[in-house]
Amino acid sequence: MHLDHSHDGPSAVSADARRPDGSRRALRIGLGGPVGSGKTATVAALCRALRDELSLAVVTNDIYTREDAEFLLREAVLPPERITAVETGACPHTAIRDDISANLEAVEDLEDEVGPLDLILVESGGDNLTATFSKGLVDAQIFVIDVAGGDDIPRKGGPGVTTADLLVVNKTDLAPYVGSDLSRMAADAKAQRAELPVVFQSLRGEPGVRGVAEWVRAQLSAWTA
Repeated sequence: MHLDHSHDGPSAVSADARRPDGSRRALRIGLGGPVGSGKTATVAALCRALRDELSLAVVTNDIYTREDAEFLLREAVLPPERITAVETGACPHTAIRDDISANLEAVEDLEDEVGPLDLILVESGGDNLTATFSKGLVDAQIFVIDVAGGDDIPRKGGPGVTTADLLVVNKTDLAPYVGSDLSRMAADAKAQRAELPVVFQSLRGEPGVRGVAEWVRAQLSAWTA
């Protein structure tokens, strides 16, 4: 199920769109969402879908561990030097919205060490519906929720649901088992987001991450135009 609303290009292009040498830096896309919604699984699937056509890297955020980065390394979705972790030591909001210095250093180090890069995915630590990324850190943001969290989440709103450049409703295969109404979720998401796009996704079968990957390609096309 894919709601194909129009949405033209990255909505938040940072002032530092070029590197010190004048070359265009990588497009940075942030992924946020509640604990267990499937952010890391979506990042892994995106890496598999895009790694043969793009030069990409990943920054993960966890409060006290490197768990998400270690998962990506075990899955071998990218070479190890293209995956790095930030241990925030505090609420994930701090590192992606309030004090973004550690994440900025991480993305800049990746560009210096393994660049040139087309795309850097920045995954937030698990958070609630208020999580948003600083426009100084990412150029566009994806917010991931899942049907097991309740089909009322789109209706509840919150900045993550209402303002993210792309909303992903994940684990649709679980809907019959948890009593979630996908049509209701689609209608509520449309009411909250107007023309901002929504992708309904299950990574356990086709089309998998294809809808999100297509959206990422469109953002990159706009970025490099």
